[in-house]
Amino acid sequence: MVEIYRHLYVVVETEAGNLIPVSKEMIGEARRLMDGFNRKYSSDEKVVAIVLGSGIKDLSKELIESGADAVIYCDHPELEEIRNIIYTKVICQIAINKKIGGQIEPKYAQEFKRPRYMFFAADSIGRHLSSTVLAGLDSGLASDINQLVIEDIEMSHQQKTAGKKETYEKTLEMYRPDFSGFLWTTILCLDNRNPAFKRDYHPQACSIIPGVFEALEQDPKREGKIIEFIPRIDKRDLRVKVLSRKVIESEVDFETPRTIVSFGRGIKEDPGQNIKLVEQLAKELNAEIGITLPISKKPFQVSPSLESKYMIPDRVIGTSGHKTSAMLYVAAGVSGAMQHVWGMKDSGFVVAINPDEEAPIKDECDVFIKGRMEDVIPLLIEEIKKQIKIVETS
Repeated sequence: MVEIYRHLYVVVETEAGNLIPVSKEMIGEARRLMDGFNRKYSSDEKVVAIVLGSGIKDLSKELIESGADAVIYCDHPELEEIRNIIYTKVICQIAINKKIGGQIEPKYAQEFKRPRYMFFAADSIGRHLSSTVLAGLDSGLASDINQLVIEDIEMSHQQKTAGKKETYEKTLEMYRPDFSGFLWTTILCLDNRNPAFKRDYHPQACSIIPGVFEALEQDPKREGKIIEFIPRIDKRDLRVKVLSRKVIESEVDFETPRTIVSFGRGIKEDPGQNIKLVEQLAKELNAEIGITLPISKKPFQVSPSLESKYMIPDRVIGTSGHKTSAMLYVAAGVSGAMQHVWGMKDSGFVVAINPDEEAPIKDECDVFIKGRMEDVIPLLIEEIKKQIKIVETS
């Protein structure tokens, strides 16, 4: 039986005429997934990149070298600036276009209906775009994913299968840490096979957190299909215009610092004072300050100046924020949820300060100091000052 849902479409993003890093990361993961898919199911489905913009045709070759089998490019002056409503409609047009599907894989041109899977970036643009595109395609979406597996799943469900056991082949299992950060949530996008609610949900789609997957090394010898798509743009949608655009850089630099001091909910006994202690320690170490995701939700009351400076999303280390490979990483009052550990596990040397010796962070550090941060940090600061004075006078 020929399947009507085929291929993995990856919606890539550009900035100033260049592919942003997460675009190549998504292509790399798509390539790995579909190589395994084709071996497992004796198939020949493709990795298809979608790129929209103005003057972007030349990026097609780079996308193929990065792992795509085919590139659908849409080069149009009205796509130079990202306007969600226009981008959404054009991507939906591409996804359901049988002619495009036939060019990707002529053998199944008549049967093709829409993509099997679809990837977007989990950044400010991709999160918005993915939600509107999947609403337009009338399917589901998993957000902020950092692990992907394709498997056959046997299950029964009152709504989906009317309580009968069914096998869902080629299911994209989409993983992300739950809100506690300690457990994985698996998200599935499954068709309704219950005759009373029968309905297909394709593509199975997700947005992928930047930095989670590795881009493949570019291969100049790779070949693939480059397909131009001419969009239909509704004049009414052109009433929204971009008059000016400014890229807002992150307030926090986690690339340059060799040392990072992060804090978590362990500040709870005296939040304001403990943040100031972390601030002092960071100053002595010439370090940047990071936080865990829960701190960005402002769970404790502190002064407005401390809140606006430190309890902000830009400082989050973890799957919902930054990944660092600092030479020294100090985790003060951090429990060690997997969501946070992902962001700091590549650090060279990790010191954890925590009164609970059963805390998961103990298994992720090189030195574990059992104690309250308000007791330990002043001693560390005092010792660092002594060592600095010794170095300066020697």
